[in-house]
Amino acid sequence: MHFAPSSTLQPWVRYRGVRSRDVLALEGHSAEVFACAWSPAGLVLASGSGDSTARIWRISDRSNSTSAINRLASMHVLRHFEARSKEKRKGVLTLDWNFDGTLLATGSHAGVTRIWHASGEMKSILMKHDGPIFSVKWNKKGDCVLTGGFDRSGVVWDINTNKLIQQFDFHSGSILDVDWRTNRTFATGSTDTLIYVCKIGESQPVKRISGHKDQVNCVKWDPSCMLLASCSDDTTAKIWRMEQHMPVHDFKDHDKEVYTITWSPTGPATNNPNKKLLLARDAVYCLAFSPNGEYLATGSEDRLMNIWSVKDGMIVKTYFCKGSVSQVCWNKEGNKIAYGTRKNSVCISDFRM
Repeated sequence: MHFAPSSTLQPWVRYRGVRSRDVLALEGHSAEVFACAWSPAGLVLASGSGDSTARIWRISDRSNSTSAINRLASMHVLRHFEARSKEKRKGVLTLDWNFDGTLLATGSHAGVTRIWHASGEMKSILMKHDGPIFSVKWNKKGDCVLTGGFDRSGVVWDINTNKLIQQFDFHSGSILDVDWRTNRTFATGSTDTLIYVCKIGESQPVKRISGHKDQVNCVKWDPSCMLLASCSDDTTAKIWRMEQHMPVHDFKDHDKEVYTITWSPTGPATNNPNKKLLLARDAVYCLAFSPNGEYLATGSEDRLMNIWSVKDGMIVKTYFCKGSVSQVCWNKEGNKIAYGTRKNSVCISDFRM
């Protein structure tokens, strides 16, 4: 479904080290924004919200334009309910683009996975979960989608045939995050404190990882897919190798829950391995490295979206938003940052130093 574009510069967005004309506020969602992700194909952003829609925003990059207001070219609304249905509307909790940006996968609170063309046309509906889907990921090849959800199941779908390949029911708690290692193997993290590494075609896990004492919120393979990072409500983040039972690194500096974790695109190394980078007053919900690994964007409960220099650990830009920042992501060129908030907004900021 296509709608006329709507965008504006909002008076509630304030900035430090940022020109207001470099920020584009995208209007349309009527509830909290849970997820946003740039397409690998260019200036196309997807967002998912509690209003039972995902949206695809196309941005025109007019180098001669002096105002961000003019840079929204079009917007498609991806409805996750039937207009005449009595079914209660539920939010879009997670989404992911395939490798070339031609298809978008979304997972909803109603337990339904949908595949969409970049044009906004729905390709398929995939139904297996009994409850909310918390994580959806494409494999690198782009022929399979993996989902994990409240019903404790991990499900792999063949997107060419829209058929279920395999369901993995190893966890005793909800699966909060999933991440592919190869086109056939992946990791799952759960509220049962465990991590499983699974392989398509295998009836038992390739590896069972225990060590966390509370729910595992996030799992991420490093760029080489040799190391797996995890974080938990037990206030720790850990690094694992497949051939070892104990973590190779166990980070215990946090004093509250660790909600998310990410790797630098340049690999598992930093100039400041023990530096306390973040000084947010409230919980940090999301973080993302710039494509060159030189900057880190973070979003927090205190309505701040900060950009940090990885080299010296200093804040280089700050955005004061309408609500808590729930998601942040960079485009592949590293010159734009998108962020969603719990007050229904999606914003895009130009980034230059």
